[in-house]
Amino acid sequence: MTYCVGLSVDQGLIFMSDSRTNAGVDNISVVSKMKVWEVPGERFLCLLSAGNLATTQATISLLDERGLAPAERNPSILTQPSMFQTAKLVGETVKEVISYTTPAGQSADAMFSGSFILGGQIKGGKPRIFLIYPQGNFIEAGADNPFFQIGEHKYGRPIIIRTYDPKMSLEECAKLLLVSFDSTIRSNLSVGLPIDMQFYEADSLKAGYKRRFDKNDPYYQTISEGWSDALKSAFDALPPFER
Repeated sequence: MTYCVGLSVDQGLIFMSDSRTNAGVDNISVVSKMKVWEVPGERFLCLLSAGNLATTQATISLLDERGLAPAERNPSILTQPSMFQTAKLVGETVKEVISYTTPAGQSADAMFSGSFILGGQIKGGKPRIFLIYPQGNFIEAGADNPFFQIGEHKYGRPIIIRTYDPKMSLEECAKLLLVSFDSTIRSNLSVGLPIDMQFYEADSLKAGYKRRFDKNDPYYQTISEGWSDALKSAFDALPPFER
């Protein structure tokens, strides 16, 4: 299991993903679930993945390989004319990978399933975020749904819904998503540190600030401990129940 978030605000986009792929008492594996492509001045793309690791890694590798030599390997993720067409390409690629991985063909509930969040901007268009399903179809984020989550999202969703504001800075979004991830990590062993984070400033057409938070990161520790203390203080401040 995993947890990934792609969120849109007026200032741009922010992406965050955990990196735990296997959780057990004596067997914990770490693999990044965030992939970035960019052609500075032309396009920026960020892809987050959740699901069967073999499926998601094969999908990313296929997209990567086809982009190495665009003249010979088509279609390339770096030559699509719009974010919509890029999302369509990712959807077709994951469907292709699942179809040759599972003998019975592509299936949403198959053990080789995978889902993705794609976000970014291509010159001439606006920043956009898409949620891509294992079937290859997808939906786009908008004013009513400005963020997407994949993986183990139920524990971290309430804080985003209660706090999100489109006028938030990317730095405020980082704080918000770290609280969301901390809540998830504390509730589910299958989600864990380190956490990868990527900023994208609207219209910059290049990758922004990037950071990885591990268990020793002082800011993450401050957020985790501070949020716990704040929740306890808020609970104590509520009026007592009377019968």
